[in-house]
Amino acid sequence: MASRNVLVSAGNRVWTALVAAVGRLDKSVSPRDTIRRLQNHSFTYSDSVYLFHIALATFWITIMESPGFPLKLFIPVLYTIAVLVPFTCQFFVPATPIFAWLLTYYTSRFIPDDKRPTVSVSVLPTLETVLYGANVSDILTRFTHPVLDVFAWIPYGIGHFTIPFVVAAFLWLFRAKQALHAWAFIFGYLNLVGVIIQILFPCAAPWYEVIFGLTPADYSMLGSPGGLLRIDNIFHSHGYTVAFSNAPALFISHFFPWTTKYVWFYASLLYWATMYLTHHYLIDVVGGSCLAIGFFYGFLPDE
Repeated sequence: MASRNVLVSAGNRVWTALVAAVGRLDKSVSPRDTIRRLQNHSFTYSDSVYLFHIALATFWITIMESPGFPLKLFIPVLYTIAVLVPFTCQFFVPATPIFAWLLTYYTSRFIPDDKRPTVSVSVLPTLETVLYGANVSDILTRFTHPVLDVFAWIPYGIGHFTIPFVVAAFLWLFRAKQALHAWAFIFGYLNLVGVIIQILFPCAAPWYEVIFGLTPADYSMLGSPGGLLRIDNIFHSHGYTVAFSNAPALFISHFFPWTTKYVWFYASLLYWATMYLTHHYLIDVVGGSCLAIGFFYGFLPDE
């Protein structure tokens, strides 16, 4: 009975928050309202970031091969329409850094191979050995077990892709819109910087070392799901065979302090999972953590 009352109370609270959040939405669909607000807007230097986004999007859409011309022009057209309509504008403008990250991630594959930097296969494992006295990520992969595989897959294969949406939903429901905007800003730019680093300084993942050793890599080589291949074997599926950051933890623990011990446990589990599944070196985890913490404390508004 007590557990039922808790569930009912939680459900009522979520419903109340949902009704309030929907009530706060701008439900106008007239582009005139957006144009009027733009005319009354006092521009600042921070608004110049949108010039960066325009230049970045122009570059990526220019080199994009799939979809080709003229279908790829629908991307900026649809985005412009979404920005002009007030109802969708309140979602799409704050999410612009996330769209920039996704566009960069997807379209970077179309950069000509002769324009790309050489893929390093030895820098990360060497750094890890020098800094930590051993290739720690390699040690973590020497013993595998189906139970550990599933235990690693849950945070990395499921939570890694769903929790950012959960964080956004909770911020939208239970915090002021500025919190959600900050989340989109930090999460988007953090991942955008991560992709740009990978483009400028490409490094092979641990699974490459397991399969090919230190044989020089090139861009014609196919990717690998690494340890996630064992998940396909466990569930008799082909999800990872066919195709293949701790920022959420920081946000949840900041805006929902009572969750701190749980989210940091999840973050630690995620760190282990990325190494156990041969997707990242320990040096990746440390570097990514520093980047996430730097973005979080560097760009989180004071209010």
